Amino acid sequence: MQILENHSLKNYNTFGLEAKASHFAIAKNVGDLRAIYADKRFKSLDKMILGGGSNILLCKDFEGLVIYVDFMGLEDLGDRKIKVQAGENWHEFVLWTLEHGFNGIENLSLIPGNVGTAPMQNIGAYGVELKDVFLELEAYHIASGQMKVFTNKDCEFGYRESVFKNIYKGNYIICSVTFQLKSDGVVNTSYGAIKEILLQNSISHPSPKEVSEAVISIRQSKLPDPKEIGNSGSFFKNPVIPTAQFEALKKQYTEIPSYPVNGEAVKVPAGWLIEKAGWKGKRFGDYGVHEKQALVLVNYGQAKGEDIHQLAKDIQSSIMEIFGIQLQTEVNIIV
Repeated sequence: MQILENHSLKNYNTFGLEAKASHFAIAKNVGDLRAIYADKRFKSLDKMILGGGSNILLCKDFEGLVIYVDFMGLEDLGDRKIKVQAGENWHEFVLWTLEHGFNGIENLSLIPGNVGTAPMQNIGAYGVELKDVFLELEAYHIASGQMKVFTNKDCEFGYRESVFKNIYKGNYIICSVTFQLKSDGVVNTSYGAIKEILLQNSISHPSPKEVSEAVISIRQSKLPDPKEIGNSGSFFKNPVIPTAQFEALKKQYTEIPSYPVNGEAVKVPAGWLIEKAGWKGKRFGDYGVHEKQALVLVNYGQAKGEDIHQLAKDIQSSIMEIFGIQLQTEVNIIV
């Protein structure tokens, strides 16, 4: 297995930021992972795991070993159970399910990244979350070199959360994910602009494929293509705040949108808060806030990671000052 030195990570992060890894290895199977972690040359080095690079902000060179997880393959286990290796592209997997008569993840079309990173933050969009179709995953335990199976319950999924982002952060490498899909053709069109797009196209009884196409259309109209403008999709989580705090804000901002979580909490769109605070479309040289979607921070060319990081912190301070709400980032920031 080849180990590259002083290797550029520009093509391994969707922000398109130039950063280098002092050492870089590609793992294509569990055997490669075991060999990497057994290699005495790398015992003392910091290590970073990379997948699709869609959820990372590199603020500097990485003085350690970057392990690129390139596990590939997909297996139909029967009974609508599909096992997918971590390196497979998420959107391509969604399209595969539709081509083979499965449904359940069409609302998650065009989300950037690979399958292995999807459970880490319980990806979600348009009323559907990964946990809704998740059966189990296999992960490599770094300390012992053994494989462990995590069930849906084991992962403790929350809003853009799982055990892999908190108590087990840095302890496991996700190698494969098994999904429990459906084949009943029943779709969810209740969230966002999906229903509006379908009506515009005179579709009254949409198929899963038509819902996917509607979601793709919506996302393409709002979100920049990382191949054209560097970005990581939504940079911030939608904050969940106490109902009492929301009611107080609503007296001042009567148009503030919301989604009830339970009787005690309300979810507020972070994009609305950022736009209301005047950040939408602001550009600072080679970086800024996207003109069509305030949730998206972008690299227009030769931006540096630390510049985008500072912009994120400035936005957080602004939202706290104006609304009293602390925005949390979805993106993993490497500083």
